[in-house]
Amino acid sequence: QVQLVESGGGLVQPGGSLRLSCAASGFLFRFYDMNWYRQPPGKERELVAAITSPGGSTNYADSVKGRFTISRDNAKNTVYLQMNSLKSEDTAVYYCNTQSRGKDYWGQGTQVTVSS
Repeated sequence: QVQLVESGGGLVQPGGSLRLSCAASGFLFRFYDMNWYRQPPGKERELVAAITSPGGSTNYADSVKGRFTISRDNAKNTVYLQMNSLKSEDTAVYYCNTQSRGKDYWGQGTQVTVSS
């Protein structure tokens, strides 16, 4: 079955960087678009970044453009989110997502906290 496992979250100071990873299994990863969402405390989940298959065209939320970079390694079945110049408002649980036959699949999420 589809499985998405995020890692790489943690506590970082404002201005710092983190790289999130999402290891995928149970489906032909290279044929699927992949997304990163986040859910800040008390707010709804929002799309942060997306990458198409297999060539990797990307799209970003305005709030992270120029700071975050989504990428994928189809040989490793992994999608990444490089986050630079982090701000306190980037604090959230970050989720990996893909869609198949109209159904959404989610990882368990990884907490990112930006605080001094």
